[in-house]
Amino acid sequence: MVGGIIVLILFLILLWIAASCIRIVPQAHAYVVERLGAYQGTWAVGIHFKVPFFDKVAKRVILKEQVVDFAPQPVITKDNVTMQIDTVVFFQITDPKLFAYGVENPIMAIENLTATTLRNIIGEMELDQTLTSRETINTKMRSSLDIATDPWGIKVNRVELKNIIPPAAIRDAMEKQMKAERERREAILRAEGEKKSTILVAEGKKESAILEAEAEKQSAILRAEAQKERMIREAEGEAEAIMKVQKATADGLRFIKEAGADESVLRLKSLEAFEKAADGKATKIIIPSEIQGIAGLASSLREVMAHQ
Repeated sequence: MVGGIIVLILFLILLWIAASCIRIVPQAHAYVVERLGAYQGTWAVGIHFKVPFFDKVAKRVILKEQVVDFAPQPVITKDNVTMQIDTVVFFQITDPKLFAYGVENPIMAIENLTATTLRNIIGEMELDQTLTSRETINTKMRSSLDIATDPWGIKVNRVELKNIIPPAAIRDAMEKQMKAERERREAILRAEGEKKSTILVAEGKKESAILEAEAEKQSAILRAEAQKERMIREAEGEAEAIMKVQKATADGLRFIKEAGADESVLRLKSLEAFEKAADGKATKIIIPSEIQGIAGLASSLREVMAHQ
């Protein structure tokens, strides 16, 4: 009975040892394995077996990109302004062996390296340049950190300046400067708006005056054309009347001529014209002497005709 229990215990111990020798490495991970204290190899993704009591997993390494947010660091600019700047570093482990044996505390090493690199870069720049050159600072820091961390099996992908905090006095001065700049821009915009408004009003008045002058011109042209047409019609009417009078006169003369009238008849016609001219409206008519003789002749003719 006791022997069976011992065998069972031994079997369970062997089963536990066999199970402990099996390792499954998940995705985006790597295991650094040592044998008797020396580096034996790096296990990638998958199932692996180790030698009992000889092999051990010295370090489990995450191969995914990692983010480290460092606390604000005091830095001094070229014009002796002390600021607080905190940075964010994005890095990725590319060589698990170098990461395991290159430096004792990689994260602390990256933090210290970031602080010294930032101080060196900011120390060559003035305050205004620092506040407006974040991209330049990020690029320089990434390049310097990537080169420095390469022996540790670390690749620095990006470095971002999270916050730049100048002293309170500098912040107050900057706020006053920004306020003055905004007021200046507002005044400029207001002046430009008033200028454009004045120009538009002047252009509107100019166009209105041009349109009124053009309308008056067209109206004068239309009035002149109407008056011209009216005068033409009146002249045509007068000409037509004159033509009719002249035609009637010519017809009368032609009829007299065709009737064989002599000078005496023409003078009698003249007398009749004088008679019609008087028509009882004139109180005194002056008749030429030759026409008076004709009048006497006409009376004698009437008497002779009466005796017959």
